[in-house]
Order: sequence, then structure tokens, then C-alpha cells
Amino acid sequence: MLATTTAAVAASAAPAAAASGPGAAQGGGRGLRTGFERLAADGYALLDGRRVGVVTNPTGITRDVRHIVDVMHADGRVDLSAVFGPEHGFRGTAQAGGSEGRYDDPATGLPVYDTYLKSGQALADVFTASGVDTVVFDIQDVGARFYTYIWTLFDCMEAAALAGKRFVVLDRPNPVTGRAALGPVLHKEFATFVGRQPISQAHGMTVAELALLFNAEFLTEPVPLETVRMSGWKRSDFYDASGLPWVPPSPNMPTPETALVYPGTCLFEGTNLSEGRGTTRPFELLGAEGIDGRWAAEANGLGLAGVRFREAYFAPTFSKFQGRTIGGVQLHVHDREAFDPVRTGIGLLITARR
Repeated sequence: MLATTTAAVAASAAPAAAASGPGAAQGGGRGLRTGFERLAADGYALLDGRRVGVVTNPTGITRDVRHIVDVMHADGRVDLSAVFGPEHGFRGTAQAGGSEGRYDDPATGLPVYDTYLKSGQALADVFTASGVDTVVFDIQDVGARFYTYIWTLFDCMEAAALAGKRFVVLDRPNPVTGRAALGPVLHKEFATFVGRQPISQAHGMTVAELALLFNAEFLTEPVPLETVRMSGWKRSDFYDASGLPWVPPSPNMPTPETALVYPGTCLFEGTNLSEGRGTTRPFELLGAEGIDGRWAAEANGLGLAGVRFREAYFAPTFSKFQGRTIGGVQLHVHDREAFDPVRTGIGLLITARR
């Protein structure tokens, strides 16, 4: 069902060669190599003769935690001309619902353009103004439909098609595995920037797989698309199997454990309960004023697989209930193979209301 270019198929199927420099694997991950690692190991042949712009954020790093923009900017084989920042910004300085705007990056001198809340022709005009002919996407996703970076991917693909640009997606692992899609599929009448197209709440795909799906099924005008897939990744792998360093994709996604619960507990953003923003354990701590130990007892009584709930009290430093001590629960996942984040989130909503 899904189509890709000949170059993408070659990139996906080619055996992993011995690598050096920014593409070199350095322990762990059973030899996993990201899309960028494979691109660099191939001497950036896919970008040869192209004027390149990169959509990325702080997660676009090498194993030795250098940013790919800094690496490519210093490499004469790449004509890197622009950077495009999503929500939270290219260097990650903005909180939820914010971005960094248009500026010149102090480290490289490259112009940085803001994509946040831009789509369609307005975003196509940004690509045109940048002067690039190839747009590269490299951002670490967390596997949930309502995480905005996959819709930045969708919007940028759509805009690149409108602007006549080529699009390249560099793959990274789904940190909560690619074993299955979980939860309800979006109804199109409720489409927003936290869900543009009908995919599952926990989608079970990597960004390259999503790009292929978007191009084949959802874009009115497909974009000239190439993907550089990972090698050495198993669909059953959690993030710690990758051997890659974790960089928070957004300020409230501090650890891979946050990503594990996020597809379920992010539902609490739509309620008057705190989802733990303003604490050191966002999406693992949930609560509100007037809640006591009865909620944890009710939640444990559901017998949900792989997780236990602890009575907890906390005072968020920002967001809901800022500076006020509230009661609630903390999730403790003890068996991540059995844990179902969507079922858990719904169970917590039901018991909280009860």
C-alpha cells in the first residue's frame, strides 16, 4: 500500500557498512543506526548538489550528542542553507505552545525560520523564501498521535509539495516500540494540530513510516519523498535498546519513561486535573485539589496490567494549580511489556470522575 522512491528503497534495504565519524555506532543498540547515521556514512550522497534546509529540534543529535545541524554545517559536502524550528524551537528554548520565531543561529549563522502554527501556503512561502530545494526532517517522536512533531512533519510535507521542494525524512526509533497501534482512531471532524489525520492514539510507527503513510494516503498532492530508514532496529525495542542518548523532545518529556505513559495520561490535559506539568514527573503525576488516597485505591482496584498507582501529593511550579499542594496519583510501570497506556489513561479518567 505504501510507496516510496527508488532511492528510499535502496537506503532502507542496503546493508549497514562499517561507519566512522558522525555515523559511527558506539556501543549498545545491537548496531542500530539512525537515518542520519546512515546518511552521513554514505557521504551525504542523497544531498549532493542540493541546497538543504533542515526541520529539527534539540533531538536531532549524533551519538556523541553533537547536533546534526552543527555537524553538517561544518562539512563541505553539504550545502546547508536554512533551519526550520517546530514548537519549542530549533534549540528548544520555548515552553509548550511557544516557539523561537525567526532569527539567525548564533552557533552557525544560519537563518532559522519558525514553522509553528504555519501550514499550507503560508508554510510553503517560508520554504520558498529560504531558497532551499530540499527539506530534511530529523526529529525524535514519542509515538502518540497528539504529539505535535508528527503533524509538523505532515504540514511540512504538504507545504514542500506546494512549493515544489524535495523532502527527505531521517528515521529514528519509536521509543515505546513499534509492536502495535493502540487506542481509538481520530475522527476527521475533530482534526487539529494535535491530530490532523485518522491514525491511532498510540500509532506504533516511526517518523519515516508515518511519512510514507502521509504521502500515500493523506496528502492531496504527494511530495517527492525519500526516506533514510534505520538499520538494526527491532519493532519490539524500547528506547533503551537503541544505545542512543535521550534528549527531551519537549520540556515536559524528560525521560523515555514519560513517553511510555504519555499516550494515556496526556488525556488529562483536557480535564481540570493537573497532568503533572510543573513537576519533575510530568504525565506520571496526576492530581487536583480535594483528591486523596481513594483515587489510588480505586485505580489499583482495576487490576490494570503492568502498572501500580501510588497516593501522591505535589505542588506544581507552573501550569494548573501552580504553587498549590494537590493530591493525586503517581504511576509506577513495573512491566512495560504488559502495560497499555491508553487503557490505563481511560481507567484513570473513569476512576477520577467516580
